[in-house]
Amino acid sequence: MRIHVRLFASLRDVAGCDEVELQLAEGATADVAWKTLVGQLPALAPQRAHLSVAVNRRYADFDATLEDGDELVFIPPISGG
Repeated sequence: MRIHVRLFASLRDVAGCDEVELQLAEGATADVAWKTLVGQLPALAPQRAHLSVAVNRRYADFDATLEDGDELVFIPPISGG
């Protein structure tokens, strides 16, 4: 199945892009998608501990099961002020 991954802020900066398409096995989770993404872009690995996940614009857990065509967003912490 194909998953559309969007990257923002520090993830986009490290990856050098803001979107990635991943080909995953049926029944894959957001965690599997993250590991696949890190396999392609290893510099992202240290960010995992601080990320939130959204699937189709709804917050989810890393164990959320994905479906073909889903949009997956890994959300880094936001700072500001």
